[in-house]
Amino acid sequence: MPSARYHSGMTSDPTASLRTQVRQAVEAAWQRAQADLVPAGDATAPTAPPAPAPGAPPAPAAPAEPVIIERPADQTRGDFASSIALKLAKPHRRPPMVIAAAIAAQIITTATDPRSPIAAVEVAPPGFLNIRLSDAALAATAARVIADQGTWGQVTVENPERINVEFVSANPTGPLHIGNARGAFSGDLLCRVLTAAGHTVEREYYFNDFGSQVKNLGASIVAIREGTEIPEDGYRGDYVYDIAKELPAAVLEGAIQSGDDPTWAVGRWASEQVRSGIEASLEHLGCHFDVWRSESTLHNDGWVAKAIERLRAAGDVYEEDGAVVFRSTKFGDDKDRVILRSTDDAAPTYFAADIGYLVEKFSRGYQRIIFIWGEDHHGYVARVKAAAESLGLDRDQVQMILTAWVRFVRDGKEISMSKRSGDFITLDELLDEIGVDAARWFFASRAASSGIDFDIELAKKQSNENPVYYVQYAHARIASILRKAADSGMAAPSADDPRLLELLAGILPGAPEAQLVRQIVRLPEVVEDAAASEETHGITAYAADLATAFHAFYRDARVVDSDEPDRSAARLALVAATKTTLANALALLGISAPEQM
Repeated sequence: MPSARYHSGMTSDPTASLRTQVRQAVEAAWQRAQADLVPAGDATAPTAPPAPAPGAPPAPAAPAEPVIIERPADQTRGDFASSIALKLAKPHRRPPMVIAAAIAAQIITTATDPRSPIAAVEVAPPGFLNIRLSDAALAATAARVIADQGTWGQVTVENPERINVEFVSANPTGPLHIGNARGAFSGDLLCRVLTAAGHTVEREYYFNDFGSQVKNLGASIVAIREGTEIPEDGYRGDYVYDIAKELPAAVLEGAIQSGDDPTWAVGRWASEQVRSGIEASLEHLGCHFDVWRSESTLHNDGWVAKAIERLRAAGDVYEEDGAVVFRSTKFGDDKDRVILRSTDDAAPTYFAADIGYLVEKFSRGYQRIIFIWGEDHHGYVARVKAAAESLGLDRDQVQMILTAWVRFVRDGKEISMSKRSGDFITLDELLDEIGVDAARWFFASRAASSGIDFDIELAKKQSNENPVYYVQYAHARIASILRKAADSGMAAPSADDPRLLELLAGILPGAPEAQLVRQIVRLPEVVEDAAASEETHGITAYAADLATAFHAFYRDARVVDSDEPDRSAARLALVAATKTTLANALALLGISAPEQM
């Protein structure tokens, strides 16, 4: 018997994407169709399975098949398509075409309901359902864009989570360079998409102020101040000399008088100066962080020690040659990992700090943690997941996204990336050369796992032809149209205008309007797909498609015509909905939507 949720065949959430509404309508139709699928007395009907032998386990129930709704490659076949009948054929022992016809018949019975998103459905061999949206549903969605401009495109996933996303996390030993760019863009874009999908997302930057790199930075600055040679493993960039000039004499004197190694104190002071610069660079990029966490606080606050004790309590550590080792092979790692070194002070390893970080993060109540790392960190995935499992966590709650490297090229030569030598281009320099919007579009339009060759000079020369400007121009062009319409005394109807739905529905049979509105209504499903795949290149492709659809519409339809005020008002409403949709798609990418260009 169908559940109450699907009894009417209509979605219970009118703000859901049209794809979701169609899926729910198909699910409801299938539930109703099952009772009538096989007429009474049909000899071909599947017989009941034989009763199990005494003592035998019951036969497993046929798994429920999820209804997948897709956009067909050939748009002449309809707005959506589903192959659910093909999947249901085997467990229900009926031909796919018979099942598809039964579902279609049930959909047709509700097609006249004004709440139905479906106007027509066709059955195509070998059992596809080709579905066409109703003009009423399209008009209602376009009206929703006008009414909910600020939230249009946002969705709510079935199980929203509180998610921590850690990204960039470059060591605070020098300014962010273009080698850090991919992690910064990928992390920021992912956080925007997950938030738009209804998750609660907190962005985190983890900086290493506890390791030897910070000590080496301090040693480099001390050497510069004292006029001695910089150590071999020190840092030599111009920025190091600039920091050395800014070092307060009291910091160095106090470090020397303490009797401790002054390079640590100077290094930690310097790392804070670098961190301030990193924050400024990320703000330039349009990327903010909610939490800044240092490795030293994990040790000072006891999180590393707590994590090791939890591993001991689980029986997953042992001692070998004076070192304490985590038995990570028990959980699928390729070898066991040292967590306390065989030194007099039993110093914890970097991995021990990583385990402490897991415990500390989950203590804050996150349901999922995402680390965005470069692809060279692939070896860390198994060991961190192993630690999570030993700690009693669900290893699937700990997720790693590995980004492919970007090869930056200038004048045909690959740019070297070395903080120690100081031979690098900073992120700020890249953004100043090509612009924040162009850079964001460039990274958003490629899957994070895809390698990129980025020719900086070529990007600058082609900046005027960059797709981001094409999309931004569409937005600016619409703003100009709306301004000129207002100057002539015409405007799009407001959201509370009782004629809005009627006006929109009245123009949708027209080809230019029908094509444009079908692009507009796609934004929520594009967000759903981006959040599910944790990729953003679908959003850039969508924004470009919408810009193309608008330019075609404006070419073929006269928007402002004093002789047809109702048609003009309806077209202005569609244009205004396009403007909002473009702006919101660009906002998901962190890209500006200019009012004029």
